[in-house]
Amino acid sequence: MLSIRKAVLVALCLCPLGVAAADQVTDFSSTDGQYLDWLDRSVKPGVDFFHFANGGWLKANPIPPDRSEWGAYEAVDLQNQRFIHDMVEKASQDTKAAPGSVKQKVGDFYASGMDENTINRAGIKPLQPELDRIAKLSSIEQLPDEFAHLQTIGVNAPLAVMQMQDYQDSSKVIAAAMQAGLGLPDRDFYVQSGHASESIRTAYVQHIARTLQLLGDQPALSETEAKSVMALETSLAKGSMTDVAMRDPKAIYHPTDVAGVNALAPRLHWQNLMAGMGHPEIHSLNVATPDFFKTVNAELAHTSLNDWKTYLRWQLVQSYAPYLSQPFVDEHFRMSSVLSGEKQQKPRWQRVLRAEDSALGFAIGKMYVDQKFPSSYKVAATQMVNQIRDAMREDLKTLAWMTPATREAAIKKLDMMELRVGYPDKWRDYSALQIDRGPYVLNVMRAMTFENQRELAKIGKPVDRSDWDMTPQTVNAYYDPSMNNLNIPAGVLQPPLYDPSWPDSANYGNTGATIGHEMTHGFDDQGAQFDGHGNLKNWWAPSDLKKFQAAVTCIADQYSQYTVADGVHVQGKLVTGEAIADQGGLILALHAFHAQPAFAQAKTIDGFTPDQQFFIAYGHSWAMATRPETAKTRVTTDPHPPEIYRTNGVLANMPEFEKAFGVVPPSPMIKTNRCVIW
Repeated sequence: MLSIRKAVLVALCLCPLGVAAADQVTDFSSTDGQYLDWLDRSVKPGVDFFHFANGGWLKANPIPPDRSEWGAYEAVDLQNQRFIHDMVEKASQDTKAAPGSVKQKVGDFYASGMDENTINRAGIKPLQPELDRIAKLSSIEQLPDEFAHLQTIGVNAPLAVMQMQDYQDSSKVIAAAMQAGLGLPDRDFYVQSGHASESIRTAYVQHIARTLQLLGDQPALSETEAKSVMALETSLAKGSMTDVAMRDPKAIYHPTDVAGVNALAPRLHWQNLMAGMGHPEIHSLNVATPDFFKTVNAELAHTSLNDWKTYLRWQLVQSYAPYLSQPFVDEHFRMSSVLSGEKQQKPRWQRVLRAEDSALGFAIGKMYVDQKFPSSYKVAATQMVNQIRDAMREDLKTLAWMTPATREAAIKKLDMMELRVGYPDKWRDYSALQIDRGPYVLNVMRAMTFENQRELAKIGKPVDRSDWDMTPQTVNAYYDPSMNNLNIPAGVLQPPLYDPSWPDSANYGNTGATIGHEMTHGFDDQGAQFDGHGNLKNWWAPSDLKKFQAAVTCIADQYSQYTVADGVHVQGKLVTGEAIADQGGLILALHAFHAQPAFAQAKTIDGFTPDQQFFIAYGHSWAMATRPETAKTRVTTDPHPPEIYRTNGVLANMPEFEKAFGVVPPSPMIKTNRCVIW
């Protein structure tokens, strides 16, 4: 279950999480981290730096058929998955592990997921009690109780209740209610016009009908039912906020008591809803998306009970389809491939590992850290993090457009930022989670229930500052504005992204920019609205805020000009935060690189100067090929710009890049009116 800070501010991570490809193996051994074989020297750096830095990689690493995109991060993730696979497979072979031990749970979860024969024989039977529960609903008034129950097992239909740090007092954990309940990735898929969107909607309705037929419904009935599901979800989508609108923290902060939310949407019977989720003590919450709940309330009056029951059956089964028998798995992939362009399913062991990472991720993470993450990496990476913070502090001191009062507040926030590297100081306790070698889907359900309970149990209690939102093995990083902390998991601290033995040019250009990226998120258009304590509070002088907002608009306008497959435009206002973090992060990393005592003695490698090496390493970090279907889906839903623009768009604003490669204007790699913030 997501907290609101993860659900709404998840854009503050470095990159979209990927899943490993089937058999792709990449040799990342390197003595200097330059990977010059990734270059395409036929492309001029001043024309298209992304393809100059990565053309060789792209030619040598076509997208595998089981992947929607393939790049350096995905390849590193595959390495991790193979390493973890060996660990969990060994655990699964130990049938004498102590009951209730981490080893028993890790091994049994994997064994149940890999037991295809038992899964296929069971079919839908493990979910039958939940389907029967829905079938027994006899009145509209009973629906909120079922909404609550479904949420406890990880099915957020049509809403999600979660925990969040109070935006006005980050020392408090409060409840929050959020829009949910759509089967397509985003509300825009329901409302956008054009042939591509209509084709996806048609495929989706057919997918719902086929899934309902797998449950035993006759074809004619299933087609009618699928249309009713689509009609209800379309109404919910129209009542939902856009991703762009939800990027404004103020727009999703509407604290009220239960009486207030009952006045907003009385048919949801909020006190009963809270009790149904096991938390009758909750008497107030943040209603993040009020108009959505008005829509749900209206649909409870206008949509028939049978249509609601069909919708809930559908939402239940589509949530658990990947963990059921092969017909459900195949049908789930059939729709997924429409959105992603993937040609075949990932190997089963990878799909099971991904589910296990969600269920027992920190238990696996402890095993991973113990075996794969040397303490020397943590020490060296922590030093780099501190050096980049030093660089940002110096940068803030010299910004010409920032007045003294704002500068002082910014430095105070930076100094308060908690820097966390590698793994949590306190490991998650899974003792209350039951895992066995019974039905795979029930292991997944119990894990979802466990996580739901763990998250909601935080409400009304002191904030647990030891908690992490990413497992140590995750090849990613994130900044949390409510916590004001920066988090660099162990998984991202390995070749081709990082190695303490490499020259600073490679480490600062790649992982240094990652660290700077996350640090800059504390000062992007979202993060800049929170103070050092994580409270939603304006700390800007009016004149400074006006200048900052003008620079933010410059970034949004720049990225809105970029397109992906079939000329579909990037949503500049959606990707603004990540684009700001990319630019700020690279500037900070460059300044920190130049501040190192070793910089004066840095050597030229294969004709490339230290600064050129730095920018090449940055370009390598975004080595990625993406299928057209995924590219179009991502510009609708993903707050990260496409990788080519995370490279070229950033560098076009940096005169240091222009100088390093001797780029002469006019050039596609030089923006005439540069966007400058940090």
